Amino acid sequence: MPDIVRWGLLSTARINDALIGPIKASPRSRLVAVASRDAAKAQAYAASKDIPTAYGSYEDLLADPNIDAVYISLPNSLHCEWTVAAAQAGKHILVEKPMAVTLDEFDRMVAAAQANNVTLTEAFMYLHHPQTRRALEIIGTGTLGQVQTIHSWFHFYLPPENSTNIRLNPALSGGSLWDVGVYPNSMAITVAGAVAPEAVWASQIIGESGVDVALRGQLHFPGSVVGQISCGFRTPFREGTWIVGDAGILHIMEPWKPGLIGRDSVMTLVDRTNAVSQITTSAVNPYLCEVQAMEACILDGAAPVVPLSHSRIFLQSVLALYASATNGEVVRL
Repeated sequence: MPDIVRWGLLSTARINDALIGPIKASPRSRLVAVASRDAAKAQAYAASKDIPTAYGSYEDLLADPNIDAVYISLPNSLHCEWTVAAAQAGKHILVEKPMAVTLDEFDRMVAAAQANNVTLTEAFMYLHHPQTRRALEIIGTGTLGQVQTIHSWFHFYLPPENSTNIRLNPALSGGSLWDVGVYPNSMAITVAGAVAPEAVWASQIIGESGVDVALRGQLHFPGSVVGQISCGFRTPFREGTWIVGDAGILHIMEPWKPGLIGRDSVMTLVDRTNAVSQITTSAVNPYLCEVQAMEACILDGAAPVVPLSHSRIFLQSVLALYASATNGEVVRL
């Protein structure tokens, strides 16, 4: 077995910046290459980010035998094509969320990874972070009693005049649910025990480009657990998660990128007597947690923190939410 993971970046997307530092910081990873469809762009990007090798095509990067794993940060609509290609090239794959935008795409990606014996993981960094793992422990030990409701949201302001932003491009599977709504959706499902909702209902606001710029949904799980989620591009930044049980309430104030700026993360726990306690998680970069989880899979044979079975449920739920928002009816899974 190798003792280090050699990484390549499949695209020069801005989101790469979140992974570059952690890959370079981890002693068991090395960033060796980046690819773009424009060779000059790839070379300039590599020089600016201190990446040794630049490729003018994704195919050339995948053909490099000195690369073990790739991070795919392409637009949502291209995830399937290049995940399958990477798997066929024998590369382990960390693919930006959402992993796929149809169940057919998802199943093709999983089949390619399994056929080529490579790790495939969806890049939900917050699910790898100790704060999230601690929250799940609190729920699992019964501190909250029977969980009843999961309220979760993620919004930021994206000006409508920013029409070239891929988040607003329907041809590239843009939209607020695909972009930020997948976080509260996956949180609700994870807290509910990683089971699919039995039924969902959603409403949306369609923006100028034809994608949803706001969406609110309800997810009804077995055992009367309800997830209430909200996402959008038309309000100031706001985030949060409340997990409400019959014995206590857990408030996660910074659920999605805890520890990213070097600040400890704090959750608040309230019991039936209204006694309040705080649970502090020391600052750690969630993207570093994600990189280290990939290293453990590739180098140690560890199981993924985000199993593909969970990712499939995440996708089923998003597709059902979109269907409900479109037809105005409850969708049963």
